[in-house]
Amino acid sequence: MHGRLNKDQEDLVENHEINVTPFIDVMLVLLIIFMVAAPLSTVDVPVDLPVSTAKPVQRPDKPLYLTIKTDLSLAVGNDTIDRARLGSALDQFTDADRQRRVFLRADKTVPYGQLMEVMNLLRRAGYLKVALVGLEGPFESRAPTDARQ
Repeated sequence: MHGRLNKDQEDLVENHEINVTPFIDVMLVLLIIFMVAAPLSTVDVPVDLPVSTAKPVQRPDKPLYLTIKTDLSLAVGNDTIDRARLGSALDQFTDADRQRRVFLRADKTVPYGQLMEVMNLLRRAGYLKVALVGLEGPFESRAPTDARQ
């Protein structure tokens, strides 16, 4: 609280204005904290994704990523897991909600057979809603051409 001198009186008079400078400082510090913390909340498993020309769709607020790395190991979010316990790990991450969509990411070097094996593991565990993740490329609305022509 601070005061000011009144022209007619020699006494200090209370000033009833709010000093917003400390509030602005606090808000700027919070903004910086959120700007630094936001990138840390994303999945950080390095994968070289293939490019897709499909139209991108809206993703949920907290997507569940299952990643097949170049060494063919699996990761749910940032946690590496064994193939044998994929179902129990997914149940733990989704609270056994098998209607939740699983976003499957795989490195370009992963063989197609390995991708299908992981999709079969997901199906056996009861997770039927699977979305494949790729890098966004230019969207093409025309139908794909036949490679045999």
